[in-house]
Amino acid sequence: MKKITLFLGAFLTLFFISCEGPEGPPGFDGFDGEDGINGSEFEAAAFEIEGSMILNESLNRYELEPDQYPSDITLLPDDVVLIYRLEEVNNNLDVWRQLPQPLFSGQGLLYYNFDFTLSDYNIFVEPEFDVNLVPLDLVQNQIFRIVIIPANLGTSSTMDTSNIKTVMNTLGLSEEQVIKMD
Repeated sequence: MKKITLFLGAFLTLFFISCEGPEGPPGFDGFDGEDGINGSEFEAAAFEIEGSMILNESLNRYELEPDQYPSDITLLPDDVVLIYRLEEVNNNLDVWRQLPQPLFSGQGLLYYNFDFTLSDYNIFVEPEFDVNLVPLDLVQNQIFRIVIIPANLGTSSTMDTSNIKTVMNTLGLSEEQVIKMD
C-alpha cells in the first residue's frame, strides 16, 4: 500500500510540475528615440580638486567644503562616484589611492572618506583620536580625483576600482579629459 501511495504521490508531483499555464499579457513597448537624457547619453567624467581641509571639532574630523560637480556633469540616481587621493609623485608618476583609505599616523588610525549625493560630494578625514592631533600635512594642499561612472556603463566585478589607471582605461578617459578645478 505504501508503494502505491508513494508512486501515486510522485506521479501527481511530476504531473503538476510539468503543467504550464496560459501566457500572460505582453509587456509595454519602450520609448522610441535615442538613449540618454534629451537625446544625448551621459558619458563617464573625471575631475580633480586641490584644497586644504577645514577643522570641524564638533564632528571630530577635517573636511573639504561640500562642493558641487562641474556644471556640465549631472548625476543620475544609479551613477557611481569614485574618489582617489594623490598619495605621492614617484619618478614623475602619480600614485593615487582610492577612498575610503585608512592611514596610520603617529597618533593612531585615521580614515580619508567621502560621501556624495546627486548634487554634491564631501571629502573628510576622520581620526580615531583627537582631531587636533592630526598632522597638518595630511589635511593641507590635498589633491583628489573624482571619477563618475554612469549607471548605464555599470561597474564590472572584474574592474579593479582600486587602480585608477584601470578605471580610466575601462571608461575611455584620458589624462587630457580630466577637468582641473580651482
